[in-house]
Amino acid sequence: MTEQQSWKAFTVERKDHVAQVTLIGPGKGNAMGPDFWEELPGIFAELDADPEVRAVVLAGSGKHFSFGLDLPAMSGGFGAVLADKAQAGPRTDFHNLIKRMQSGINAVADCRKPVVAAIQGWCIGGGVDLISAADIRYASADAKFSIREVKVAIVADMGSFARLPAIIGDGHLRELALTGKDTDAARAEKIGLVNDVFEDADAVLAAAHATAAEIAANPPLVVQGVKDVLDHSRSAAVNDSLRYVAAWNAAFLPSEDLTEAITAVFQKRPPEFQGR
Repeated sequence: MTEQQSWKAFTVERKDHVAQVTLIGPGKGNAMGPDFWEELPGIFAELDADPEVRAVVLAGSGKHFSFGLDLPAMSGGFGAVLADKAQAGPRTDFHNLIKRMQSGINAVADCRKPVVAAIQGWCIGGGVDLISAADIRYASADAKFSIREVKVAIVADMGSFARLPAIIGDGHLRELALTGKDTDAARAEKIGLVNDVFEDADAVLAAAHATAAEIAANPPLVVQGVKDVLDHSRSAAVNDSLRYVAAWNAAFLPSEDLTEAITAVFQKRPPEFQGR
């Protein structure tokens, strides 16, 4: 594959009508910092517009898919709204930040070229939001998943709550979202979070490329039509959910518990939540 453009948080390669988008950090475990959220919408808009691309493989570099939101790197965006008695201005700015971040995950979901996610190691928080926007998900045997936002005093707002009910069902989603528990690859396959499990990272990436190649061999406009029709029935519900959670978090997310969660990350200690 040949590198097409230089990005800070991704590599993007194209070959034989298939593009591979790979998370590269720069945070540990491909954590999602400012560069990730800045670059993701443009990358998928570009792939959507490229007539040579017919399918996309989404992967993570190294041992893990993604540790999720890079809290230390993104804490600046929370600063003003976490201030005591934050007024309408900071809350509006925070609401706009959530909407901009949502636009990146939406660009994956809305890409007319089907997206196959290849997941190895940890897939946490924002990583689950990201794979929920893919059309097909494969995992390596060592993959582990966690909708962990509840453990850092955040209501997940990038799309897991909007998209996962159609993938794993309401009951499984509530269990994962309310506990923040870890789920291994076998359990993820059982509940439908992933389509199949493969031996290791190399095998899961190979399987993702095989499926992407199979998709790319089909008539491209028909493939896009299939995806459009399948998405149509749930798109309004997804959009409504995303708007609601963005407004909810702008109003209610700022809390002493969130400040404690961010402080605990910086101090490398367990948080102590007080419900304030």
